Amino acid sequence: MIRWMLCFLMIAFVGMPGSAQMMKAEDAKKVQNESLNISSGNKKVPAYLAAPTEKGKWPAVVMLHSFNGLEQGYKTLADGLASAGFVVVAPEWQTFNKTPSDETIGQLIKDSVAFLKSRKDVNPDTIGLTGFCAGGRYTMLFLPQMEFKSGVAFYGFPYSGGFLNGSKPAEFINQLKVPMLMIHGTHDQASKISDIYRYATELNASGKYFELKVYYGEPHGFMIDSGQLSQSFPAKDAYWQMVTFFKRTLR
Repeated sequence: MIRWMLCFLMIAFVGMPGSAQMMKAEDAKKVQNESLNISSGNKKVPAYLAAPTEKGKWPAVVMLHSFNGLEQGYKTLADGLASAGFVVVAPEWQTFNKTPSDETIGQLIKDSVAFLKSRKDVNPDTIGLTGFCAGGRYTMLFLPQMEFKSGVAFYGFPYSGGFLNGSKPAEFINQLKVPMLMIHGTHDQASKISDIYRYATELNASGKYFELKVYYGEPHGFMIDSGQLSQSFPAKDAYWQMVTFFKRTLR
């Protein structure tokens, strides 16, 4: 595994609509999706799967929804990633408990990875992790502890112990070995931007590779609007940032 020793800090303040480089329509792949179950902890956890219909060995992503559940917007995001050439599985991690333990989520993530690796259309060596809100915290928490190639954390909580006051993601900075992209808004009241800058400073001091995309004026959860994928410029640009980051790092 490549060890990333350099740190690149990319901070962009977005206030007015611009020319986000969205994927060209002719490059988009046809997508197949379905609802299924993932076995984890002696239970069947519902999940959403999206994948290209074209034959091949694709990179894959485990997607973790926010505290509000697996809303349609996340399924749309999964479909978008699939059209860009990724196999995506999004487990409904709140199915049996609205505030599960980190141990439960960690096992579900491992089982989701095992599910992806069992598929003939997945390259088992190129799997990434992404999450939003509580899912962003899980991305920050488990990316250093598990064998992923890279991860994208949307408005996560680096200094939170989660629902049951468990470990804080910042405690595992020294274990991070792969690239991480953080996406955040400056008006996030739930997860203060000052905490993200503090976390970025600690990552930088530890020589970890990360990228940070900051959107001026955006609140917590700006990717989802009333359960649907937001059509705002920041949301569209953040989607593009995620796709291009995974294209660069999941090789």
